[in-house]
Amino acid sequence: MGQKDTYAPQVERSMFPNHSILGCPPFPPKHQQQSNFFSKIPLNMLPTLVSQQRLTETQFNFQNAVAVLSGNLTSTQDATLQPVAYVSGSPVHVSDAPTSFRGRKRLSEQSVPYNVKRHRLHSHHSETAGINQAVLLPEERRSSFPGSVQSPLFRAHRIPDLTGCVPLVRYTLFPEPTETTVHVAKDKLSQQVLELFQACQQQNCDLHKKEVCRTQLQREIQRLFPHSRLFLVGSSLNGFGTRSSDGDLCLVVKEEPVNQKTEARNILRLVQKLFSTSLSTYIERPQLIRAKVPIVRFRDKISCIEFDLNVNSVVGIRNTFLLRTYAYMENRVRPLVLVIKKWASFHEINDASRGTLSSYSLVLMVLHYLQTLPEPVLPSLQKIYPESFDPNMQLHHIHEAPRAIPPYPSKNGSSLGELLIGFFKYYATEFDWSNQVISVREAKAILRPDDSEWRNRFICIEEPFDRTNTARAVHEKQKFDLIRSQFLKSWHLLRNKKDLNCVLPLRAAILKR
Repeated sequence: MGQKDTYAPQVERSMFPNHSILGCPPFPPKHQQQSNFFSKIPLNMLPTLVSQQRLTETQFNFQNAVAVLSGNLTSTQDATLQPVAYVSGSPVHVSDAPTSFRGRKRLSEQSVPYNVKRHRLHSHHSETAGINQAVLLPEERRSSFPGSVQSPLFRAHRIPDLTGCVPLVRYTLFPEPTETTVHVAKDKLSQQVLELFQACQQQNCDLHKKEVCRTQLQREIQRLFPHSRLFLVGSSLNGFGTRSSDGDLCLVVKEEPVNQKTEARNILRLVQKLFSTSLSTYIERPQLIRAKVPIVRFRDKISCIEFDLNVNSVVGIRNTFLLRTYAYMENRVRPLVLVIKKWASFHEINDASRGTLSSYSLVLMVLHYLQTLPEPVLPSLQKIYPESFDPNMQLHHIHEAPRAIPPYPSKNGSSLGELLIGFFKYYATEFDWSNQVISVREAKAILRPDDSEWRNRFICIEEPFDRTNTARAVHEKQKFDLIRSQFLKSWHLLRNKKDLNCVLPLRAAILKR
């Protein structure tokens, strides 16, 4: 193996974003809650922002919900968020009047040339800076997202020097860092992988749109469920998002698990009705999809982004932070995952609804491969840091766990191109599909358990927290054979030609970003 590519600059290693909850404002004060699930965040947890929300003490019931939807329940007030200032490129002046989802207008993005909009690998302008990483700003640099509510802004605390690998929020009172030059990869295939990653990785503006929609939807949904919280999860936050990634939302309504066949569907019906009536000006095509975990799928007309919203599928919140830590602890992980996702999409094997692999399963496959190399590129985070990824950890502590995890000092010097070829070879010739389970939790392939979750399954990929099979959608032999054949064919082509275009036309992939 050759020397590791120097495609990633040695940038400042910083900790996990110092916000109360990524993708969700802080929980309400303890005296307003019905369980300790939404307990108040300790005040001594600096530099975490602690902000209260004044919520009405309305006891939710379905009659009240229907009344709200029909406009007859006038006594229920909007949940008022204590406004927070978010990091953004420039100050945004807000009026003194509170805003709500109905009647709001967002400024559309100006058309920016492609070569200006494109961000480089590990640039401080990338998706990790700014979005729902709430930071209190000094008065002379006030800024907030569109639609946030005006209130006094306090002075920011200085972030202590930390050594973790996951990017930390940037303070707007400091000068914006200049774009860092990325060294060119030494071989053609590695360079192609890197160029595709730079062109297609999710940008700040993409994440801004999703966060603005999440914030305003939460305000409206809290009219039905006063103590609920709406989390942005999945590829939008785990570091593996692309410019074309949809948004995934998790609506947490209570501490206890929710029956997905009955209770979750009833809640989603109410949400669907809210979207199709009161919010129909801004939300289109809300559909209730009756899957194992039912969702409401809808499109935000303003941002033109499609969202999937589930109820209390909190494992998605947990694995978002686990994957985010893997994404940033080794520089080669994110480019490799992105090119595999683009490859699978191009070959039509990246759609669980059509019996192939979900994007989540593909990410786990890449992480597993990087863990099982003779000289691993990644460890098992759950083995090394079990307390940081405890499956029973309360939701408002999950974001804190990765903050002290340092980068992984891998001794593997393989280039991106070599790792890509090795990935296809591993699943084409080495992995035992009939008897083994892909386990990121164990950092190895494990034997299939003899139970209904794993028996008679074509592909077995263990979910790191609830240990279910994330590839259960692959239930037809024809689809399984298609997946395997694509791995084998791509391995042969890349091994011989070492040109990404032979398995994934770069121009088409970039245009589809």
